[in-house]
Amino acid sequence: MASPSPQGRSFTVRGVAAGLAVGTIICAANMYFGLQTGWVSIMSMPSSLMGFAVFKLLKPHLRFPFSPVENVLVQSVAGGMAIMPLGCGFVGVIPAMNYLLEPNEQGPLSLSTWQLIIWSLGLCYFGVVFAVPLRHQVIIRERLRFPSGFSTAVLIRVLHSRGQKSSPQELDAATKGGFASLAAKDDEPALVEDVGASAEDEEGEPEVSKDLDWAYNMRLLLLSFLVSGIFTICNYFLPILRDLPVFGTVAASTWLWTLNPSLAYVGQGIIMGTETTLHMTLGAIIGWGVLSPLAKMKGWAPGPVDDWENGSKGWIVWVSLAIMLVDAVVSLAYIALRPVFTTHALPALGVLQRRFRQSRIASLFRTSHQYSQIPSEAREEEEQEEDDDDDDEASPAQAEDRGLDDAPTDQQIHSKVVFWGLLASILICVLSTQIVFGHLVPLYAIVIAVLMALVLSIMGVRALGETDLNPVSGISKLAQLFFALIIPQSNKSSVLINLVAGAISEAGALQAGDLMQDLKTGHLLGAAPKAQFWGQLIGATFGAVFSAFAYRIYTSVYEIPGKLFQVPTAYVWIFTARLVTGQGLPYMAKEWATGAGVLFAVTTLARTLSVGRPWRSWIPGGIAVAVGMYNVPSFTLARAIGGIVSWYWLSVRKQSTTPLIIIASGFILGEGFLSIVNLWLQAMKVPHY
Repeated sequence: MASPSPQGRSFTVRGVAAGLAVGTIICAANMYFGLQTGWVSIMSMPSSLMGFAVFKLLKPHLRFPFSPVENVLVQSVAGGMAIMPLGCGFVGVIPAMNYLLEPNEQGPLSLSTWQLIIWSLGLCYFGVVFAVPLRHQVIIRERLRFPSGFSTAVLIRVLHSRGQKSSPQELDAATKGGFASLAAKDDEPALVEDVGASAEDEEGEPEVSKDLDWAYNMRLLLLSFLVSGIFTICNYFLPILRDLPVFGTVAASTWLWTLNPSLAYVGQGIIMGTETTLHMTLGAIIGWGVLSPLAKMKGWAPGPVDDWENGSKGWIVWVSLAIMLVDAVVSLAYIALRPVFTTHALPALGVLQRRFRQSRIASLFRTSHQYSQIPSEAREEEEQEEDDDDDDEASPAQAEDRGLDDAPTDQQIHSKVVFWGLLASILICVLSTQIVFGHLVPLYAIVIAVLMALVLSIMGVRALGETDLNPVSGISKLAQLFFALIIPQSNKSSVLINLVAGAISEAGALQAGDLMQDLKTGHLLGAAPKAQFWGQLIGATFGAVFSAFAYRIYTSVYEIPGKLFQVPTAYVWIFTARLVTGQGLPYMAKEWATGAGVLFAVTTLARTLSVGRPWRSWIPGGIAVAVGMYNVPSFTLARAIGGIVSWYWLSVRKQSTTPLIIIASGFILGEGFLSIVNLWLQAMKVPHY
């Protein structure tokens, strides 16, 4: 059955411009939140909503309608910009180099604005280009789900439809379907007045529930944006609002148990979901409620609790680091080995089992008659079918290639563009790293880091396609561990080389994974892969340059690390580099980190093997628990509130997800964007309490 023919233009100048505008807002918000907690999100659904809102308001002035495929372009450009603060290392590895490297580690390393731009441009391309060949494997052939990309496609379809309902069965088939399987029919208009809502049915599949008033949705978005923004400005004049002592003054001053009632973090919790936020809360309870007081009272961390070097704040990071490492190793090992097992081992076992049943040896164990049965025509046909099955199992690649449904040839990226683009992006990465770091980082280390990034990107993309989680934190730690084996500890730049190698690996895996979500969205809606590819490249270029300037502005105005911007991921980076390059752990940290690693290796394996089981959400996720440990409780508690709100709205009241997404988006973007006002107030040294 032929796929619907998508309407509209896949690549337009106005779509790129709108994507850059939306991406700038999200990129600024990601820089702000990333420096605070390390949290960065591509925010595909909010960017789709904002892009649709822009063209909805401009509808009377449009020369041609705004279509779903153009909406995909807006989202792709915005997504390419959005991930650059993390992809270029500005929320983790760069602060670690700038502020945490010791003199005997070739630090602290001061990079000029132009060096930051060159560095970020060197990292922003090869992950985007490498996503193209991976797209054919994981989206076209294997048809992995990519839950966030699928949900975004459903949302865009809903926004551009007249509330046309789709059954859960139809949507479930669409997620594994071919090109344009969610595209509107030819007789449906491209832009309409009424907007449907995306809801969760009882089985968790999104469906269109009812028509929503567009003006109401826009008022909701604007109101949540303004409320969050005004509260952010109030935080400047009343800093106490960032750390409310909800558990008492002793718990707040001594053990750092406070609440930051940031609406943006509540919005993040809504988007993260109940399961993730509660697992993060569990990590906060274990880390800050159990391990931190224990380390302090036992004398393992004698310094002040909020001291990264000698206090329990730094001590528990080692435990969280062990959890992240084992989570990454177990998850990626499963992703890497499962295709080999399912493609070769299981079919081979099946063939051997059938051959054994047909052999004379098996007849010795049968308790039936000793007479041989005369072969019948039915039996011969059955054996012939088994032989045919054996042939199919012997050539799985040929079986997978049957019935592939992809975009028209003229809309695909030419293989020559991919080859030369990948080669050029690798050379740009190597050259830019050499320009920025010079003799401090040897050429062979950079080349190995890029090649390793490509390999790890494959596992990261597969993990994202199956679980909706991109394990970039664990991937970067694995890269750091690998480079500790090939770079001698006697090298004075070993820690710096370790940081650079990890940053390159993280950049490739992050870009290839998160942008694959966009490619999945475009595939389901019938957008041209070529248009998305160039849109992502444009967004990545602008995002890299914008992130460099934004980082320079924030670091010149605020104290980093400081009370507002604690850059916890920078400490995770530097601690990992020092650990794998031979520096010891604090007293008793090794024992507790080992125990936590063993425990969460078991839980991660259990979660991996129990996908689809109703009790899986009760097994703690390693990454979520680790994030809850190394972030102070004030941020985690606010996210937990958002997760509980999401649970109440979706599970108890069983309402549509669309209003919730709109409110959460407004909360996040309101604080992220209007934090620029606080930045200006801080630069002007406006007095506050």
